[in-house]
Amino acid sequence: MSTRTIAGTSVEIPALGFGAAPIGNLYREVPHREAVDAVVAAWDRGIRYFDTAPHYGLGLSERRVGEALGGYPRDEYILSTKVGRLLRPNPAPTGRDTDGFDVPDDLTRVRDYSRDGVMRSIEESLDRLDTDRIDIVYIHDPDDYWAEALDGAVPALASLRDQGVIGAYGVGMNQVEMLHRFVTESEINVIMLAGRYTLLEQGAAAELIPACIQRQVGIVNVGVFNSGLLSKNRVSPDATFNYERAPEDLVRRATELAEICEAHGTTLPAAAIAFSFRNPAVTSVVLGMRTPEQVKRNLDLTEVPVPDALWDELRQRGLIL
Repeated sequence: MSTRTIAGTSVEIPALGFGAAPIGNLYREVPHREAVDAVVAAWDRGIRYFDTAPHYGLGLSERRVGEALGGYPRDEYILSTKVGRLLRPNPAPTGRDTDGFDVPDDLTRVRDYSRDGVMRSIEESLDRLDTDRIDIVYIHDPDDYWAEALDGAVPALASLRDQGVIGAYGVGMNQVEMLHRFVTESEINVIMLAGRYTLLEQGAAAELIPACIQRQVGIVNVGVFNSGLLSKNRVSPDATFNYERAPEDLVRRATELAEICEAHGTTLPAAAIAFSFRNPAVTSVVLGMRTPEQVKRNLDLTEVPVPDALWDELRQRGLIL
């Protein structure tokens, strides 16, 4: 699989990555063996970039990724995780996590974007991942913590990068405006852009992506299915968008996209993946994967032909930029 070097670093990131939020029991429980087998199946299909976070299943995703990758040479893959949420004992558990993951809530997330919080988070992630290093660290969803992240997390991660403790650092968010500020007001290496540059919406194209090009900041594009709305050949009326039921106008738009894709002999999810790869500013695309079967489906989708005529028609209809 092809790789691209993140500018200003020695990190060579593969074009396609494994997103490990689903194996943290996102929405529903995944049997442990099935989750580990999903990572192994991705490895067997050539995936060498794996992304996780403490947030995903209150550490479950990191532990599963670490277990699955433990038998492979550490120099042969890229590993990323995130900082900003420390996991601490829950003083008032109710039984199950209420933040989207089907796991016990014996732990709780404590937001901390300070220097000390970053150091503690990385140390604890290394332990859960059972590894000696992390290649890329993202500041995770600092929406309401701009000042703390800029004053604490950014210089802490820059120092770790300069010391060679980590390979690169950046920010991961599902909004464009603050990502643009991080790109233009700090020296981050890479962003993880969630759901804002897809076949359905291209809000990042106006200012954020040009800023990344100008500042030589890598773009790891995630959420290319917009939380499920673009994940099937035919759009379900109860499909999700931004992790909630999709509004009717977006269901109609996605349905129109699906019909045009079908008319060109391809599928909506195949086009959703291919759309990201068409932009040379996109360094890597990460797809969430839950089971070995989903790994196979996603990797097979990357091989489905998507004709240039499709992009021409979508552009003529004003559906993409």
